[in-house]
Amino acid sequence: MSDEAPRVRRVYEPAEPADGTRVLVDRLWPRGVSKERAAIDVWLKEITPSTELRDWYHQNPDERYDGFTERYRTELGDPAHRAAVGELLDLMDQGTVTLITAVKEIDRSQIPVLVEHLHHLRRRPGKHENPS
Repeated sequence: MSDEAPRVRRVYEPAEPADGTRVLVDRLWPRGVSKERAAIDVWLKEITPSTELRDWYHQNPDERYDGFTERYRTELGDPAHRAAVGELLDLMDQGTVTLITAVKEIDRSQIPVLVEHLHHLRRRPGKHENPS
């Protein structure tokens, strides 16, 4: 079992052997990137923020990031998200995982919230149950 945090890379960067399992954590396929070039092993659409939340956030990202992170944390507790998080935790138990995204500003996206959530779950017993 690996306790290392997932790596994070943009889909536009070339895949590297050190990436381990490459998991796309965007709802939509990245524009202009072929499946071969992306080298995605798993696409977890269900782990991403809902369309409604993404649309709300993108209307005013500068002022809504804090609200976005709070709402996304809540969404991570719903059944579909919990199942996807469980799948990601299982992959992380098997070895290195790299979260792949197309977002330009990773620090102002769902990625830090997801990484924090994973870190929190891995530190506690029964982590794969992912209770809300």
